Amino acid sequence: MSTPTETTPKPTLGRIVHYKLSGHDVSMINLESMQSFGGQSVVRAPVKLGEVYPAIVVRTFEGAERTVNLQVFLDGNNSYWATSRTEGPDHGQWSWPPRS
Repeated sequence: MSTPTETTPKPTLGRIVHYKLSGHDVSMINLESMQSFGGQSVVRAPVKLGEVYPAIVVRTFEGAERTVNLQVFLDGNNSYWATSRTEGPDHGQWSWPPRS
């Protein structure tokens, strides 16, 4: 995972990034999975602290170039809305996917 530098791109709407789950994220995802939405049950693989999932940038903030809202794509039929997340290597932060 990369840390922010002058040469990393600015996040923009629709960009795919990696998101590392925090303990709070895991708790919220588990709470949501106990509920059903519109009669459809949530089906997904278990999530754990520190797991990394792909996410799409759904909102950027003027004046906070590395803070974004994300829709995190979990392994199942639901996603997780991660709000006001910053770039970095820690739990609860996003990073650019590594180049291969």
